[in-house]
Amino acid sequence: MVQLNFNAHEVEPSTEFAPLPEGKYAAMITASELKHNSTSPGDHLKLEFVVVDGQHKGRKVWARLNINNESVVAQEIARGQLSAICRAVGVMTPRDSSELHNLPLSIYVKCVPRNDNDSLTNDIKRFEPLGGGAAKSAPVPASAPAPVAAAAAANTAPAWSS
Repeated sequence: MVQLNFNAHEVEPSTEFAPLPEGKYAAMITASELKHNSTSPGDHLKLEFVVVDGQHKGRKVWARLNINNESVVAQEIARGQLSAICRAVGVMTPRDSSELHNLPLSIYVKCVPRNDNDSLTNDIKRFEPLGGGAAKSAPVPASAPAPVAAAAAANTAPAWSS
């Protein structure tokens, strides 16, 4: 049993939690952790972003980067996303994910259908330096599949990954 000492009369009840509207937001990474993939072998880097300005200040959105995955394509996409994040916050050689925390950047959020029900969820599609300018994509190995190379050149995810 957990002692709460809580009075619901003093706190407004939660309402439905809708995704952020599609658009560009000033944000920063406030937490990160390495998590085991639930559906395939490997691990992903889970990044928590908090909107730091505007009407949605304080709202959170997450990114999951498949940094250790049996799919080489998934790993290449994750490495490109991590490169864009590093360039956006100006930390080019982080040794630990905490080095990316509390540094402002712009994120472009899109609303996408969830896999498990009919509702929408947010997906971060782009990471850029705060104040404009496109984040430079990571160099793409010559052996990368064509969709990955094209996506990296355009600084987007391949169409089949959306």
